[in-house]
Amino acid sequence: MARTKKHRLMSEINVVPYIDVMLVLLIIFMITAPLLTQGISVDLPKAAAQALDPEILKENEPLVLSIDREGRFYLNIGEHVEAPVEDADVLTRVTAIIRANAQTPVLVKGDQSVPYGRVVTGAALLQQAGATKIGFLTDPASVDENQRGRR
Repeated sequence: MARTKKHRLMSEINVVPYIDVMLVLLIIFMITAPLLTQGISVDLPKAAAQALDPEILKENEPLVLSIDREGRFYLNIGEHVEAPVEDADVLTRVTAIIRANAQTPVLVKGDQSVPYGRVVTGAALLQQAGATKIGFLTDPASVDENQRGRR
């Protein structure tokens, strides 16, 4: 008589495909994470200023016009945020954004060594585009720096 073996069902989960997916996701996140940091490196002036209301920034992403030490303009909205933008392009892009949402906060982030006239040019372009309120980004100043600035 021939005996038949009973095959038991395997109740184990094969985790190899899950590990493969996890490693692919890890690689994707490692590549994209450095690309998520936006903005142009500028040396902001220090000033004792009131912080922006976080509720306003939660509702609408602010439009930031950055000005580097060479006086080039950059916008934080668009495809190529690391590429300089010409004056006419600033006017066109900001006009479109303000028309789409008039409540968009508009901020200027200028390097402290940029000529003042270039900052004024940027603010004038923002006003021509329809921005009614323009804020300026600064680094917080210490108490000692505030006292020196008042003398």
